[in-house]
Amino acid sequence: MNERRPELSRRREERVMNERPDELKKLSAIATDAGFNPELRTKAIEQMGITSSREALLALLDLAANDQLTVKERELALKQALKIIKSG
Repeated sequence: MNERRPELSRRREERVMNERPDELKKLSAIATDAGFNPELRTKAIEQMGITSSREALLALLDLAANDQLTVKERELALKQALKIIKSG
């Protein structure tokens, strides 16, 4: 029975890793959609920082480089990216 636990853990980890890019794509879409209010876009950027993965770091850097976002949103994306860098 103990032999199955690592296998289940690996499966769970793989599932989470597969879901993470989809979640990041959705959060990134929210963060860049001018149709949403600024508070929601800000929360999406913050949530990406909480994800704290390499994919999240890259997505946040993409947001920081997006000149369609406000300066405040771009700075927040950089701040969240820096948190990921410092935690890694």
